[in-house]
Amino acid sequence: MIGLPAGTRIWLAAGVTDMRSGFNGLAAKVQTALSEDPFSGHVFVFRGKRGDLIKVLWWTGDGLCLLAKRLERGRFIWPQATNGSVALTQAQLSMLLEGIDWRRPERTQRPLSAL
Repeated sequence: MIGLPAGTRIWLAAGVTDMRSGFNGLAAKVQTALSEDPFSGHVFVFRGKRGDLIKVLWWTGDGLCLLAKRLERGRFIWPQATNGSVALTQAQLSMLLEGIDWRRPERTQRPLSAL
């Protein structure tokens, strides 16, 4: 994954987004639906209706980046809310991009007999 500068916030746009949207459409959604500035340097993540495609919008300081990922199998885990936004950590974003349920990650523990 691309390294994000310290202090970068990551926002999931709750609900469904029209995945035909490009730079301008997603930037407008950030301003209107999320009440955020798309040029703030924060990362904004959007999911389509089927749930297998996400788009990430990020201002790097000299231009907007639009990244897309489609899962061949499975769906991206998304909040139940239909509007607003949800803040994620960089670790949660990494899990989301891998198709892992970022809401309930399970830590593996060594068996007690291995100690």
